[in-house]
Amino acid sequence: MGILYEDVARYLESLTPDRLDVLLEQEDVARERRIPIVGPIVGRWLHQLARMIGARRIFEMGSAIGYSTIWLALAVPEDGIVYYTDSDPTNAREALGYFRRAGVADRIRILVGDALKLLDQVEGEFDLIFNDVDKHQYPDVFRKAVPRLRRGGLLVADNVLWGGRVARGETDRETVAIREFNRLLFSSPDLMTTIVPLRDGVSVSLKL
Repeated sequence: MGILYEDVARYLESLTPDRLDVLLEQEDVARERRIPIVGPIVGRWLHQLARMIGARRIFEMGSAIGYSTIWLALAVPEDGIVYYTDSDPTNAREALGYFRRAGVADRIRILVGDALKLLDQVEGEFDLIFNDVDKHQYPDVFRKAVPRLRRGGLLVADNVLWGGRVARGETDRETVAIREFNRLLFSSPDLMTTIVPLRDGVSVSLKL
């Protein structure tokens, strides 16, 4: 799924510098098993955002096999922490193997369960929260995540253009939820939001 022309996406990916072999392997696994990951273009963007704000505490909501988790963990200092969340313990076990091979396992805390409930269980503010949970949950993410960000922190969300369906007035549950999430982001006085049309649309919201 994506909103970029395929040739544009290929061009952007061709510009991306070499990355860890473990990331390349995860990309192959995701293609073979149809696991949704953000891919190298958005992964590098997440890494850059985290470094731009000097992120030390990151909470990822919906981590699958940990592809984006590695990009984020590579951005925090050695004493930083990234919280991985996924409802499937099999995914979590597989992700741990990738984390060890990437050399970032000591910066990652693996939590298994519903990401929204897990966020409630972890105390403190976060520098960056990355939202990639089931799409019908996006409005609930907005309500829970924004209060947990420090001032100057970022709420980042994947799939906010949803293959263009949000712009076509489609009324399925997921599209309606994403459209409401986008409305909440842009109408919030506590946030400054931009949607970047990479891959399937990535929203970046700065907490004011």
